[in-house]
Amino acid sequence: MKRLQISNNIYVALLSRLGIILFLYSVLRILFYSLNYHYFESISGMELYRICCFGMLFDASAIIFINSLYILLQVAPFNFRSNKSYQLSAEIIFYLTNTIGIIFNCVDLVFFRFIFRRTTFDVIKGSIIGDDLQSLFWNYLYDYWYVVVIAIALVATMVYLYRKTKKVKHTQIKTVKHFLLSLLWFILILGSSLFIARGGFRLRPLSMINAGEYTNPQNAPLLVNTPFSIFSTIEMKSLDDRKYFSNVEARNIFNPIVQNKVPSGESFRHLNVVIIIVESLSREYIGSLNKDIDNGNYKGYTPFLDSLIQHSMVMEHAFSNGKRSIEGIPSVASGLPSLMNDAYITSMFSGNKVNSLPLVLKHEGYTSVFYHGGKNGTMNFDAYARMAGFDAYYGKNEYNNDKDFDGKWGIYDEEFLQYAANTMTKTKPPFFSTIFTLSSHHPYTIPPKYKNKFPKGTLEIHESIGYTDHALKDFFHTCQQLPWFDSTLFVITADHSSLAYNSYYQNNLGTYAIPIIYYMHNNPQMQGINKTITQQADILPSLLDFVHYKDKYVAFGSSVFDTAAPHFAISYLNSSYQLIKDGFVLQFNGEKATALYDITNDRLLQNNLLLSNVVKARELEQFTKALIQAYNQRMLQNKLSDTNE
Repeated sequence: MKRLQISNNIYVALLSRLGIILFLYSVLRILFYSLNYHYFESISGMELYRICCFGMLFDASAIIFINSLYILLQVAPFNFRSNKSYQLSAEIIFYLTNTIGIIFNCVDLVFFRFIFRRTTFDVIKGSIIGDDLQSLFWNYLYDYWYVVVIAIALVATMVYLYRKTKKVKHTQIKTVKHFLLSLLWFILILGSSLFIARGGFRLRPLSMINAGEYTNPQNAPLLVNTPFSIFSTIEMKSLDDRKYFSNVEARNIFNPIVQNKVPSGESFRHLNVVIIIVESLSREYIGSLNKDIDNGNYKGYTPFLDSLIQHSMVMEHAFSNGKRSIEGIPSVASGLPSLMNDAYITSMFSGNKVNSLPLVLKHEGYTSVFYHGGKNGTMNFDAYARMAGFDAYYGKNEYNNDKDFDGKWGIYDEEFLQYAANTMTKTKPPFFSTIFTLSSHHPYTIPPKYKNKFPKGTLEIHESIGYTDHALKDFFHTCQQLPWFDSTLFVITADHSSLAYNSYYQNNLGTYAIPIIYYMHNNPQMQGINKTITQQADILPSLLDFVHYKDKYVAFGSSVFDTAAPHFAISYLNSSYQLIKDGFVLQFNGEKATALYDITNDRLLQNNLLLSNVVKARELEQFTKALIQAYNQRMLQNKLSDTNE
């Protein structure tokens, strides 16, 4: 029997060409693992092997989607498929579509470090950085030039291997028998392609949530690939109307309607409130919060914050609700964690009536201002500020002095923080201000005059964190001289965590760890270490509790001053919810719990207790379900500020 040759069989040639892309995706997975090793360092060799094997299921699905037009062109049962111009056009389509897939995979080789997930469709439609991508594109190319080299090498390999399969003999369809045979191949290949694209025999097509069938949520980004992540989220609903319990049952487990327990006879305290959100300020960077690192010798990169912490109430177990700035701001200002695929600010629900600190405090006579030294329009912060009820937004345009422009994002932190302090002095008290810094955002630009002044550390962000800490020191020094300082409550936190060096800060628990610091000059209530588990969404109820706000409001968090309230932190990443509560972490995929860890004795999340501690797992799963149900229903029904039961 004559051996079948690639050189004279169009169907084998097609299979070989798709196999080339499958091979390149496997190479990209190994590169993804290698370049982000610290995030995945707890993976054993056998687990990595399993991920690489099962990952090909997701690779094959994405490859079929990307090459659907090319496959159709190659197997069309007509003689024109042998035309040279036709084949050249098909070849160009193959190169273009697969180059795009390779480029998206290459982008996530480094972009993953900032958002800890694969890029999804919301990035494509601009809900993460929008127009800012254009201004930073060349900076990313410069900083991560090696990714460009990798992409070029992979595309060149694709072209080289494709050309090895080009000698195909196209048999002319001259008889009915030939046509029927070609038609049969056409049907078989399209049917097989559909079967592979949907992930085999499944009731529902393969999706991001299925990654949890093969590995834990932290490893899901390694299992899937970026084109699959994008395709599977194009038509994904931001929210499903979850109905785990009756509404009464759900409220008995978790109720987002809050009413503070104001002491009898106490009136509202018209204190000024200033929230400072420091870009990418991971808990890891603060020496005084990491006394267990390097046998107590770790100094961190924030000497000023270390000194301020000694006179503040600092939350020992504080976590962000998301991994992006656009998720962090609503969590802080509106008590609204990010529990859906799209960020709230750019989701279909962004027009909902939302609860927020500016709106609540406005009823008490407050003037509210949002300060961000970035270009106006950056990440839609100015639009959100208006929607959230801030009376004014001050950005780069309002600062109006480009000599302090960092050339990338906006005004350097030192100058802009001074501007904010002086502007607040002109604001009639009581006032509420939110200040969002920017210098510790990639590409981590600091003023030339501070070159070599701050420790460069082990990560590229460390020097800029030192600069921002210095800017905060000058800001507080200025504020101390102003008449409103003693009657002002300051909150210092982060929008999200960032690059990490220590293994704890690279897992699904530590990667959300941020500082939350409450400071008020000469106020004994605002001093000491508070061990309550807390989150960004707790800042709103905590502040309203502290100033003795008496009316009901909606918040998906609790006041840290209310010892009877449930204290937890909730987040959503890679199609999985994570609840931190009662010293445990529960991971939940929307249908069932997938993991339970004791964070007191297992900070690195290596011992899954799901089967050995069934009672706690069920208790936390019930709480998570009730919270999700309340969140989704209120979002879908536009009741984020409705205090009716």
